[in-house]
Amino acid sequence: MLTQQFAAVLASAAEVEAESATGTALLVGGSIMALFLLMLLVTVSFSNVGRRHEIHAEIPDAHRQHANKHGVEHH
Repeated sequence: MLTQQFAAVLASAAEVEAESATGTALLVGGSIMALFLLMLLVTVSFSNVGRRHEIHAEIPDAHRQHANKHGVEHH
C-alpha cells in the first residue's frame, strides 16, 4: 500500500513544474517565518512578568525544604 502511495506521489511530482516548486518554497518559508514571529511575540509578551510588582523581602519559612540562604550568614 505504501509503495502505491509512494509511486503516486512520484508520478504527481513528475508532473509538477518549477513554478509550483517556487510557490511551495515560499509557503514553507512563510510558515516558518510566521512561526518564529509568533514565538517572538510570546517571548516579548512575557518579558516583563518579573517587573510587575515591587520587590519585597522574603519572609523566612522554617518549613521549607530548601531555604534560600545564598549570601546570608547562618545563625
